Amino acid sequence: MADKDGIKHGEEEVEEEVEPNYKAPEMKSLQEIQELDKDDESLIKYKQALLGQLPAQVDPNAPNVQVTRLTLICDEAPEPITMDLTGDISHLKEKLFILKEGVSYRVKICYKVNKEIVSGLKYVHSTYRRGVKVDAESHMVGSYGPRVEEYEFLTPLEEAPKGLIARGTYGIKSKFTDDDKSDHLSWEWKLAIKKEWKD
Repeated sequence: MADKDGIKHGEEEVEEEVEPNYKAPEMKSLQEIQELDKDDESLIKYKQALLGQLPAQVDPNAPNVQVTRLTLICDEAPEPITMDLTGDISHLKEKLFILKEGVSYRVKICYKVNKEIVSGLKYVHSTYRRGVKVDAESHMVGSYGPRVEEYEFLTPLEEAPKGLIARGTYGIKSKFTDDDKSDHLSWEWKLAIKKEWKD
């Protein structure tokens, strides 16, 4: 919920917003799923349609879920606002991404699933200003099987806060997790809300 200054105040722990009766499905390997009902031709076709083209050879050391980049999509932005999430991401904590106050934007996350089906992927982020949490959000991404191509997830349209009090630098802690509470990627970055795209 946004206050009169446009700053949203979130709950302390957004991650715990889980239905009380929800039970994560039992984990089965991709090979187990392919072996099930292997005499039923219609089920074989159905599984192929669901799973798509599977990667031929996957690096055994590669993580099952690989988050590759995050982009703030804004039609008014003078250039793409993208962060590369491969390799060393520790430098993102110091890099400043700029967003003009009051603009509409979406967050797009690109990721790969390499080996096994992953259930209940979720993107969680908490926003801090001067060390105080001012917002927390959790977006259900879904369940996906391995494939050659990257997947993309878009958050709903949001509006950047505006006004003199809302302008400034925000620290953001982002996390890509799933039903099993596996931490596929956690990173920190900074977002500056400014009156104009460039000062």
